[in-house]
Amino acid sequence: IVVATTPPLANYVNTPTTIAILISLLVALIPTTIGGLLSAIGIAGMDRVAQFNVIATSGRAVEACGDINTLVLDKTGTITLGNRLADEFIPVNGHTVEQVAKVALAGSVFDETPEGRSIVALAERLRASVDFDRDRAEGVEFSAKTRMSGTNLPDGREIRKGAVDAIKGFVRSRNGQVPNDLDAAYERVSNLGGTPLAVCQDSEIYGVIYLKDIVKPGLRERFDQLRRMGVKTIMLTGDNRITASVIAKEAGVDDFIAEATPEDKIDVIRNEQSQGKLVAMTGDGTNDAPALAQANVGLAMNSGTQAAKEAANMVDLDSDPTKLIDLVTIGKQLLITRGALTTFSIANDIAKYFAIIPTIFSAAGIGALNIMGLKSPQSAILSALIYNALIIPALIPLALTGVKFRPLTADQLLRRNILIYGLGGVIAPFIAIKLIDVIIPG
Repeated sequence: IVVATTPPLANYVNTPTTIAILISLLVALIPTTIGGLLSAIGIAGMDRVAQFNVIATSGRAVEACGDINTLVLDKTGTITLGNRLADEFIPVNGHTVEQVAKVALAGSVFDETPEGRSIVALAERLRASVDFDRDRAEGVEFSAKTRMSGTNLPDGREIRKGAVDAIKGFVRSRNGQVPNDLDAAYERVSNLGGTPLAVCQDSEIYGVIYLKDIVKPGLRERFDQLRRMGVKTIMLTGDNRITASVIAKEAGVDDFIAEATPEDKIDVIRNEQSQGKLVAMTGDGTNDAPALAQANVGLAMNSGTQAAKEAANMVDLDSDPTKLIDLVTIGKQLLITRGALTTFSIANDIAKYFAIIPTIFSAAGIGALNIMGLKSPQSAILSALIYNALIIPALIPLALTGVKFRPLTADQLLRRNILIYGLGGVIAPFIAIKLIDVIIPG
């Protein structure tokens, strides 16, 4: 627009311009600063993610982290340490701790999960032992549908351990009675932030296993930072609502969904996206693949299934779900850096316009507008071109390292960018162009 309107205005005031000046003016005013730095910002983002041992499928995936509004996080391994260990056997229905330990051991001999091994270890510390031939027994694996696992013994007995409501249903299906003190044991464990597992033999419930987990240190502060940036955190867990509420309060997440199934993940993501939000999540299983593909940013664990890794747009080689929080921080920093340099570039172009244009019309009796006292239109444009050539390499280190991350709201970031980079972008060209104009020969 400036270049197109300059010739008629110049002719009107009897100061015609040449094609060479117009082309030089066009080159000088093109936003080369941000154009030349966008690639550097993108490369820096990919490099920063790689330093966290994360592989991204594209630079766009890294940049998308900066636009995230909602984080969907699993409780186990992400918010908590993930190594839930059996801490106590709580007997119910008149049974003893030793009896609970014996039944829990029998129901866990085929359970190779860390939780299962910890139940075996605790039972053996209490001198419990099994009274059957393991080679003739059959292990029953846990599934998201049944929410319990156990052992079918050679003599026909069925031992199960799992979610309290699942065990209640199992016992009732065999015409058994649920003991009155089961709910009290369940609530006791839940109020401690632990995971209660009921254990039964056939139609009789023996007690509750207290699985203890610990919230990772420092998460509350990080979630507070994300909240100040407008990022909502949602915790998904298969635990009951009481346990989920205790963990959510301790960790400082904004919302939680208890007794969640893998199918709930994709429902949560779609619900958030229907409200115009961008969602990030982690996953490692085949059942996580649809949700990872649906999420705007999907982080798969390297230890997970091939389907999960193919569905996600990032893969963490260390298999640490907590890194999703770091990736959002990196994305926000990229967004802040791009905004800062864009503000600086726009301010640069405005300043160059007011530095050059007055010199073009100085011969028309309005030379007073040339407050910088530049020698001529040619020297003004040449100085601007030299400034363009110098400012891009000068800003590359900032583009690569990024603007210092601060957990601010969008309004606060805008005011900060205008004050620092907007004002700086106006002042820098005036000073630099004047100095260059003085140095170069007239």
